[in-house]
Amino acid sequence: MSGQILDYYKNHNNTLIYAVCGAGKTELVFKVIEYALKRKESVGFAIPRKDVVIELSERLKNAFPKYKIVSVFGGHHDELNGDIVCLTTHQLYRYNKYFDLLIMDEIDAFPFKDNFVLISLFNRSVKGNHVLMSATPSEELVNKYKTMNNHKFIALHTRYHKKPIPVPTIQIGFGITLAYLVLKNLIRFLKENKPVFIFTPTIEQCEILFKMLKIFAKEGNFVHSKRKERSQIIQDFKKGKYKYLVTTSVLERGVTFKNLQVIVYDASHEIYSKETLIQISGRVGRVIGATSGEIIYVASKKSKAMEESTKNIEESNSYL
Repeated sequence: MSGQILDYYKNHNNTLIYAVCGAGKTELVFKVIEYALKRKESVGFAIPRKDVVIELSERLKNAFPKYKIVSVFGGHHDELNGDIVCLTTHQLYRYNKYFDLLIMDEIDAFPFKDNFVLISLFNRSVKGNHVLMSATPSEELVNKYKTMNNHKFIALHTRYHKKPIPVPTIQIGFGITLAYLVLKNLIRFLKENKPVFIFTPTIEQCEILFKMLKIFAKEGNFVHSKRKERSQIIQDFKKGKYKYLVTTSVLERGVTFKNLQVIVYDASHEIYSKETLIQISGRVGRVIGATSGEIIYVASKKSKAMEESTKNIEESNSYL
């Protein structure tokens, strides 16, 4: 499939890649990146969120050690030029008709999705061709790339390790019972020595839930968009300093941890769309040697988004 992407680029086509969470989307574009670099073409890799830019820059440095990789995001833009520029979509305004190859992941993520200004900046910054990637592209976008001239569509329904994507389970409770269900599952995972993400719909719920959980499970922390120490806390979680994190949607994408288990608190909340729940569920079972795991929706009712996300994952597994 990476060869197909390269062929499309050589023939001056734009490409949309639909690939399930954990399919290895980033690695799929390494061949076309290498081709562009050898031709001394300018390469960009754009993502909506700063945290993912930082993570991805390290992966690109490991994959292309002979080349200069620079990361550009808010507050970090002293150096703008490199063989590969890894940047947030907001920073594209600095690059007018600049990139021969511009790759963008998470095209359906906030704040890029449906943002006319950022979409315009993206289009303006490309002088060659682009590759878009998503685990949850809209039907409208898929149809566009299937039918327009010089546009190509690629679908990858299975993960790179060819194991099923773990399917969410639902636990129903009311009021304080929701928090009790979270705690009960968390304690079980901690006893099994498994790291845990607990997603909450809002910043306020994130902080309130963590205050309750830490009474019974002290080896955790919390992160959200306004937490200044967020990057350090995530790094400490990677190193095993923390066993669980209570988080908002800031960790729904672009992060991979071995053996991770996921609990979604108040999963029927309106903020959780089908696409968001698919992304959250996609954090589990991504690594060879730890391809199974649990995603638990804790909610007061079963929402349409919960049902549709589960159905989508089951349909992806049917391709195995």
